[in-house]
Amino acid sequence: MKYLILIFIFLSMSINSFSQGINDDKVSLTNFIKRMYTSTPFEGVKIMEDYDKKYLVSVISFDKSKYPDPSILNRIAQVKAQSQANTYINGASTNSDIIIKTTENKSKDELTSVIETIEIIKQNSVGFTKGLELLTNFESIDSKRFVFIYFREIESAKNKM
Repeated sequence: MKYLILIFIFLSMSINSFSQGINDDKVSLTNFIKRMYTSTPFEGVKIMEDYDKKYLVSVISFDKSKYPDPSILNRIAQVKAQSQANTYINGASTNSDIIIKTTENKSKDELTSVIETIEIIKQNSVGFTKGLELLTNFESIDSKRFVFIYFREIESAKNKM
């Protein structure tokens, strides 16, 4: 019975000592890209290498005042990040039109104007970018822009074998 308890304790300790969080790579990649962006802001697609992995990273930022609704902002960020990655990989073309509609309402003593901004994104592509995942999003240092970072693993040491 003693031996079974000792074996059980040894196995449980070895399982705990070799376990690793699945998000450790994501956390270190997130911190690295945020430090890069903070020192020198950039947008677009980059290939970043880790010790044993390569990542395709798509970084975009938006003016906070243009997108007050977070759900719309998240959807637009996803579409634009996929478009950037698709353009980088497959040579796709994207057209974006912004329509600004201004209406004025007159009352007896006041004149109020309402400005509505509509952004239409059209993508003509030959390929599809699958597996692009949101790594992180944050406000820029000046708090005027939202920054979204999407990524996907494109190569690892395991895939080479």
